[in-house]
Amino acid sequence: MNRLGLGPLLTEIEQMLQSHIALLAEEKQANGAAELREQLDGLFKDVRTAAKVGDIDWVRCKKINGTQVCLGVEIQVSGRSEMLYKDVLHLRRRIECGDIDLGVIVVPSDRLQRFLPDRTPSSSYAEKVIREQDADRLPIVMIEIEHDGRGPALTKRTTNTSRRGKILR
Repeated sequence: MNRLGLGPLLTEIEQMLQSHIALLAEEKQANGAAELREQLDGLFKDVRTAAKVGDIDWVRCKKINGTQVCLGVEIQVSGRSEMLYKDVLHLRRRIECGDIDLGVIVVPSDRLQRFLPDRTPSSSYAEKVIREQDADRLPIVMIEIEHDGRGPALTKRTTNTSRRGKILR
C-alpha cells in the first residue's frame, strides 16, 4: 500500500466513513441494515465508478508519475453474511487481473452488528472469511465501522413479500 502510494486513497475512504454520523437504537436487531448501507452509499457517490452488477462497489484510482494505481471497496453492511465470500472473491479477481492494487472491505464492528439484523456480517466474521479464502496474503484491508451513539431505530425493510400468503403446490 505504501510502496504504491495508496495511503492517501485509503485515508480518503476512512475520512469519508468517519465523517458520517450514525445514530441508531442500541437494542438487539432493532435497526435495518439496508438504511445504513444507503447512507454509506451516499458518502461514496462522488467517488463511485460505474460498476457492473456483481462487481466490486467502488473503485478509486490515482495517477502517480504516469502510473495509475487503484483501490477497490466492498461494503458489506446489509445482506447476508455469506455475501462476504463473494466480496472477497470479487476483490481477489480484480487484484489478480491487475484492475485494482488494494482491496478494502467495510463491515460493521462486532458491537454494531448486534444492533443490526442477525444475518448482517461482523468484523470477526469477515476476518474468518478472509482467512478461509486464503485472502489474508493479498493486499486486502478491512475497515471496521461503528455507530456514533443512540438515536432512533433505522427503518427495517420488508423482503420476500411476494411469497407471503401464497401456497406453493
